[in-house]
Amino acid sequence: MTDQQKAIPPASNRTKILFFILGCYLIATFLYRALVPAHEYPMRLEQVMTIGIDALCLIGLIVTRASGSKILFSVALIAGIGLFAIRLTGNASWWTGHLSYALLPR
Repeated sequence: MTDQQKAIPPASNRTKILFFILGCYLIATFLYRALVPAHEYPMRLEQVMTIGIDALCLIGLIVTRASGSKILFSVALIAGIGLFAIRLTGNASWWTGHLSYALLPR
């Protein structure tokens, strides 16, 4: 091995930071959508985009799992799967991504 190959660690600093950001994002998004009720239905484009972003973050977390802690990975993986499980609980949940739906008083 050359000196240059020895200097590069297997999991770079960027990968660790990306893993941490994705894990925290998935956990925070899951907690927000599970605890805060939605107050309006989003447009179809917004619904599809949030599903896509959640899927990409979950895939990114799985790809970078070797560079982070196993506990954060496990919790974030459960939260990411939970984001999709919330959408299967009802019609309002499918559209909003939140566990509950309530209209604001006028």
